[in-house]
Amino acid sequence: MAEILKAGRLHTICQSARCPNIGECWERRTATFLLLGDTCTRDCGFCAVAKGRPLPPDPEEPARVAEAVAALGLAYAVVTSVTRDDLPDGGAAHFAAVIRAIRAKSPATRIEALIPDFGGDAAALETVLAARPEVLNHNLETTESLYPAIRRPRENYRRSLGVLAAAKARSALTKSGLMIGLGEGEADILRTFDDLRRAGCDLLTVGQYLQPTAAHPPVAKYYTPEEFAGLAASARRAGFREVVSGPLVRSSYQAGRLYETVEHKDERTCAT
Repeated sequence: MAEILKAGRLHTICQSARCPNIGECWERRTATFLLLGDTCTRDCGFCAVAKGRPLPPDPEEPARVAEAVAALGLAYAVVTSVTRDDLPDGGAAHFAAVIRAIRAKSPATRIEALIPDFGGDAAALETVLAARPEVLNHNLETTESLYPAIRRPRENYRRSLGVLAAAKARSALTKSGLMIGLGEGEADILRTFDDLRRAGCDLLTVGQYLQPTAAHPPVAKYYTPEEFAGLAASARRAGFREVVSGPLVRSSYQAGRLYETVEHKDERTCAT
């Protein structure tokens, strides 16, 4: 895995965000490709990805990602990116180019696009949806009340819900992720579940926030596996089609299995 990624000069969120599941996922030959470099234009307080002034987009990256997906024989590929507020479309055209390149090289591969909010630009979202990823993922990250604590404007919470609602209006299978342990209460989490469902979100991941470095916000609470199981049950009652919830869960953790579960449910429904 490491050799293929290095040869392709590719970044993964597994490395850049210091994901705790990197060993497990790479052992299974799965990875989440990080597009548009490894430097983000936003300074969110929870994230370990480097911040600063990124390099211009690499026009050869879509082809290299497609080559890596084919070389790894991936049945399910997740593509994400740093936030690129410096680009007119936030990098949406680059996402679409990567999706099309993977399709051309590996037609059977399912693709999940884990996108930033593109500044709320409807045309940018449409550019990605037009490339027809199987799943459109956009992370809400945390509860509305804690957005200031992670250095995000509070209004961005509603913007993110708007992104998911707009994707759902285009009949996309939508997904979002939350990290807990930053100081939210159970009522805040349940309210967030309801907000996501009102936006039409289909799939949900819930994981424990882990402090990347001493410079990042400390963990306010470590949730037990039993508490994560209880939250998963609450999310299903709220109407999510499928949920993955656990201490080390991240937004692309077991993404292929999550999609397959929903796909198989749909197949059984059609058969009856």
